[in-house]
Amino acid sequence: MNKTKKGGLSRTIAISGFLFTLPWIIGLLIFYAYPLISSVYYSFTSYSVINPGRWVGLNNYRLLMQDDLFWISLGNTLFFAVFSVPVNIVFGVSVALLLNTRIRGLGFYRTIFFVPTLVPVVATAVVWKWILNTQNGIINALIRMMGFSAVPFLTDPAWTKPSLVLIAMWGIGQPIVTYLAGLQDIPADLYESADLDGAKWFHKIRYVTLPLLSPIVFYNVIMGTIVSLQIFALPYALMSRLFTAGDSMVFYITHLYNNAFGYMRMGYASAMAWILFVIILAVTLLLFRISRRWVYYHGE
Repeated sequence: MNKTKKGGLSRTIAISGFLFTLPWIIGLLIFYAYPLISSVYYSFTSYSVINPGRWVGLNNYRLLMQDDLFWISLGNTLFFAVFSVPVNIVFGVSVALLLNTRIRGLGFYRTIFFVPTLVPVVATAVVWKWILNTQNGIINALIRMMGFSAVPFLTDPAWTKPSLVLIAMWGIGQPIVTYLAGLQDIPADLYESADLDGAKWFHKIRYVTLPLLSPIVFYNVIMGTIVSLQIFALPYALMSRLFTAGDSMVFYITHLYNNAFGYMRMGYASAMAWILFVIILAVTLLLFRISRRWVYYHGE
């Protein structure tokens, strides 16, 4: 085959590949690139669904800095992220270690911990409203049996965010699956060497399991942080009937949603979205920088 025919065949293959990927490229530009670029522009305008708005420059950002509810929602979100991510990591790794042992009915136990991730968030909120109910909830019934006063988990502002951290532990089935995959990938000869050296079980976890599991832990820390900073459905579903909880149930995305679709302040909400993007980017870069000190990649 001469060079001319080869060149023609290469162009035909390239064109065919481009035509096959063209629907995806068009979808990417229309549904991702255009909204992304538009939101940057709208964050500098007074745009709403009703009218096109006008250019206001940095006014939306200045108003956000003066918005008390903006700072309250940001504080609530950071509180949730700071406590939820470590708790879920510790609990998830602990459960994965237990589920990695050789016991009867192990598949059943693994299924039990994964099934809650399949439950819709609204259904989860309804169930936990009942479980944590001050008057007739299961947990408060047990607390009364022990002779203590009922705890207002979902009505007292001091308890609402810790309660959300507790509820968030309900859906850690997917991280547990990744931990189990990482645990099963650890070479057995490392544990055998540790046994020959007389290492106890906690020594093996500290010096063998956790270092080799650290890349997966780091991945879940990153993903958990991003998800926690964007928490919306759970507090929004709970907040719909928890008026006594006050502003303690107002999270960043719920405040953004209310501004965008409740008050039709799309420009203001776009500014909020880009501030959150900068926060998530900064936190992610910081976590990557810190990871050099504790994440161990086997084979490096």
